[in-house]
Amino acid sequence: MEPPLTTAPDDFDYERALQGCARGERQALQDIYRQDSRHLLGVALRIVRQRQQAEDVVHDAFMAIWTQAASFDARRGSGRGWIYSVVRNLALNAVRNGAREVSVDEETAEALDAQHSLEAHAQIADAFDLRVSLGKLNDCLARLEPARRNCILYAYVDGCSHGEIAERTQTPLGTVKAWIKRSMGSLRECMA
Repeated sequence: MEPPLTTAPDDFDYERALQGCARGERQALQDIYRQDSRHLLGVALRIVRQRQQAEDVVHDAFMAIWTQAASFDARRGSGRGWIYSVVRNLALNAVRNGAREVSVDEETAEALDAQHSLEAHAQIADAFDLRVSLGKLNDCLARLEPARRNCILYAYVDGCSHGEIAERTQTPLGTVKAWIKRSMGSLRECMA
């Protein structure tokens, strides 16, 4: 693959790239890869803590982005946030699955598959509640000052450390920490 582009995240049209993926345009997926693969690997690595596993997560994430791009809805969030959430969720699943990995016989595996199917069916009922909560979270985030909202998004969407956020925003580290702490309190109150 070619080296990552130097395009700033604000200049890259993630929504258009995701629409291209949904139409089956391989170049759109390659553009996303060149734009963010390095950062996505960093997000995965922070969660799984092993480079090979992080690389596997990013590979799986790009497969999911390719196959699920049509499910992206710009009304529910940014394209970049959606992409990063795919990576973050797969990395968290990898950690959870690694902690629970046990070999079982075929009969037990079939029983577990049946149980997972029932759980997935139950989660469909929760999907509406999740969409309502995400909409409320979006409203609560919109109430924050832009600088504070950006700090929250850098921390919890991009997976940046407080030091990295301070560098990105050209803000003192102590201020970033205080903004994140206060903003999380405001979000908790708003979501209650």
